Amino acid sequence: MPELPEVETVKRGLQPVMEGATIVAVDQKRADLRFPFPERFAERLTGRHIGALERRAKYLIAHLDNGLSLISHLGMSGSYRIEHEDGGETPGLFHHDRSKSSVHDHVVLHLGTGSGKRRIVYNDPRRFGFMLLAEPGELNTHPLIKDLGTDPTGNRLDGALLARLFASKAAPLKAALLDQKLIAGLGNIYVCEALWRAELLPSRMAGSISGENGTATDMSKRLALAIRSVIGDAIKAGGSSLKDYRQADGALGYFQHSFSVYDREGKPCPRAGCHGTVSRIVQSGRSTFYCPVCQH
Repeated sequence: MPELPEVETVKRGLQPVMEGATIVAVDQKRADLRFPFPERFAERLTGRHIGALERRAKYLIAHLDNGLSLISHLGMSGSYRIEHEDGGETPGLFHHDRSKSSVHDHVVLHLGTGSGKRRIVYNDPRRFGFMLLAEPGELNTHPLIKDLGTDPTGNRLDGALLARLFASKAAPLKAALLDQKLIAGLGNIYVCEALWRAELLPSRMAGSISGENGTATDMSKRLALAIRSVIGDAIKAGGSSLKDYRQADGALGYFQHSFSVYDREGKPCPRAGCHGTVSRIVQSGRSTFYCPVCQH
């Protein structure tokens, strides 16, 4: 499933085409994805002008001129691609075979833009993604949005915040990091990588990185820095392409080539001076990769 860096990369790919464009028509080719489409979905989008396109956690949100917000999630295999309205592909864009299969093209937004006509095609073979609408003034109270925690790309994420969030929590550190009500957008891959960078065991008690009365510690500061750095590095690399993920232009992400521990079970730990071997355990049904020698 795409995580924060992948969704951020898709957002940045779509922004130049979608922001400032008008939705002149919508082709909705089925009644549902993971959830049913809102009633009159195509009708309510047609004619609307798109303002800002933003990301919150793993959600893409398009703000429309009448106050509506289009919320979308890529699920396991969702992707967007950009095409010329005349059927030609945008010059220089690589389109992977999966996204070209029209069988899985479920929604097409026909856009009128200052640079011509484009269409945004949403393709999703497994149909775990979705598109919903938030009514004017109700985005921040929408059930999917209202309880989201701190975004790990902002300046708010620091050692002091992590110490306060995790104070007295007995849950494993990895589980706490995956709690979207605490930190929004982190997923399995980047939590494993951040914990390795911070030299912290994923199974240690989350509250153990907090000082007295939830004060910052060296561990909480290291972890905050590691989270922000791994997310930043992944965004620069265009995310990680493992199975289904592609950028909006169809290109692969490249951060998977920089993994230190994720999916590297049995391989040497890459930390200088460490002679450990990457291990794998299962936590809450998910694989966790770490080095038992340099992570404590």
